[in-house]
Amino acid sequence: MSMYTDPDHIHVQDPGKVEGNTVFTYLDVFDPDKDKVASLKEQYQKGGLGDVKLKQYLYQVIEAELMPIRERRANFAQNTAEVYEMLQEGSRKANVVANQTLAEVREAIGLNYFDHK
Repeated sequence: MSMYTDPDHIHVQDPGKVEGNTVFTYLDVFDPDKDKVASLKEQYQKGGLGDVKLKQYLYQVIEAELMPIRERRANFAQNTAEVYEMLQEGSRKANVVANQTLAEVREAIGLNYFDHK
């Protein structure tokens, strides 16, 4: 597992630095259990927590975060008709906005020849 941690944290029992440690940066963002992250930081700073175990934990956290996204993607792959329907609906909505914007632009620059009543 090659992810930047603390280059001075050579042995498990060595105290490590949390600041600038990419693993902790990701844990701060992705792990919903902030108490556990705080505990891991404390343990890492005291020594006794290895980088490999820390990275394995981060892997589990990220996998848990990605699982619903992967499931949703698999569902879309199985239901392409639903995907096309969503795309068509989005296109219809975008066309309404685009046509309104074009009408405003034509009005602003005086290209609305046929709209005068």
